[in-house]
Amino acid sequence: MKEKIIFFATVAATVIFTASCKHDPVVPPPRTDIHLDSNAVLGKYLVDKDGKTLYYFANDANGQSNCTGGCLTAWPVFYPDIATTTFGSGLLGADFNTITTGAGVKQTTYKGWPLYYYAPGGVQEAAGKTDGEGVGNIWFVAKPDYSIMIANYQLTGANGTNYLANYTPGNGRTIYLTDEKGNTLYAHATDSAFKNKFTTPTFTNNAVWPIYETTNIKVPSILDKSLFVVTNFNGKNQLTYKGWPLYYYGADNMVRGSTKGITIPASVPVGSVWFVTAKDIALAPR
Repeated sequence: MKEKIIFFATVAATVIFTASCKHDPVVPPPRTDIHLDSNAVLGKYLVDKDGKTLYYFANDANGQSNCTGGCLTAWPVFYPDIATTTFGSGLLGADFNTITTGAGVKQTTYKGWPLYYYAPGGVQEAAGKTDGEGVGNIWFVAKPDYSIMIANYQLTGANGTNYLANYTPGNGRTIYLTDEKGNTLYAHATDSAFKNKFTTPTFTNNAVWPIYETTNIKVPSILDKSLFVVTNFNGKNQLTYKGWPLYYYGADNMVRGSTKGITIPASVPVGSVWFVTAKDIALAPR
């Protein structure tokens, strides 16, 4: 009899324990201040703690906020205190920083790009929305894995002169391609489709015009991804656009927005030998 009592007591305890386990609330993981969301069209992109999308502005190629006045009504700055901010999986705190805008407002940057929200008509877009992507061909979702970004910025040669998109002297913005951190990418006039004719086989001149090496092709939605092809040049992977092999200019010193290479060499017309890779550049000759 005693053994039966113990048996039934054990079964009852097990049933109670099992039932209680089934009703234990599921505790969600803690929410991070900045994390990644994704969709089928754009892939992964940055959002704030509430899931609201963060954006880049192509005019900010120099790493400073160039959205002022009424622009800020539609594109409010994003600023949490980075010192106390938490980051989701796939993001590194070292990639974030804080700048102070010309109006004295603090703003968070990611990989050197100031971050914004989208607020059409002054109403901030809802979580999960990415309607700011491609607005004016100069606003793009902030992504963790771009290999190409778009700059809309003043061309300035090594001689200190400002140039327009047609390489005549003048003040005005030109749309051109950069790497993910805003460093200018160039093409060389003597190259042909998918053929690097400038760099020596032993790379003795690579420090002067380093080739842009990557196997990753992640670009803003206004660009045709199929126009970017990775080629092999003497064992290195060089990215091409419309057949043009892409290079940095060493003397730009990886300074965002620097375009000194357009005036090299100084003895020839500006942009005739080395030129920025504009979105609408003609196909490289075959």
